[in-house]
Amino acid sequence: MKYNTPGNQNEVLPNIQELKFLEDIAISEFEGFLKTEILLTEALTKRTKFNAKYILKIHKLALSHLYSFAGKYRDVNLSKGGFPFAAARFLPSTMALFENEILLKLPHNYANTDELIKDIATVHGELLFIHPFREGNGRTARILANLMARKQGYGPLMFDKIGEKEFELYVLAVQAAANKDYQKMEQLIRFIFPG
Repeated sequence: MKYNTPGNQNEVLPNIQELKFLEDIAISEFEGFLKTEILLTEALTKRTKFNAKYILKIHKLALSHLYSFAGKYRDVNLSKGGFPFAAARFLPSTMALFENEILLKLPHNYANTDELIKDIATVHGELLFIHPFREGNGRTARILANLMARKQGYGPLMFDKIGEKEFELYVLAVQAAANKDYQKMEQLIRFIFPG
């Protein structure tokens, strides 16, 4: 499902490569995110700090070859299926709050997998609820979740296990994150956690 934006500019976004077809854009975006995940996985250490700047870096690395807005917070309001994401004009303060209340409190090491799953669920739910970018929010959030797992020695999450039934739960989990309720997202992350 596409985003709803003021003026409904939701088909082919203006892009640096002047691509005209959605299929070509999808391939270019896919390649950008794939290269970014490989690059950031190779650079990952036990001291890697996940913060708002790191999230902007993921987005910029993945999409700067295609969009001038890569690595920048969106300046348009977005909604999907009648669900509004965080207002564009408040994104810098919303992301600063997310960083201070959640990201900066993440430990470098976890005593157990359960705590890691809870933190991945919280970060993933919040980031998807905020939806800070014009395009690529889900993929940015999935890369961050994978990096959080890999930092602790696990493989990437198995997002491909999310079928139609689980996707409905995924959407409800994002909506629940709006109220700081991460139980549904935790259930989903536990379902797709490697091992």
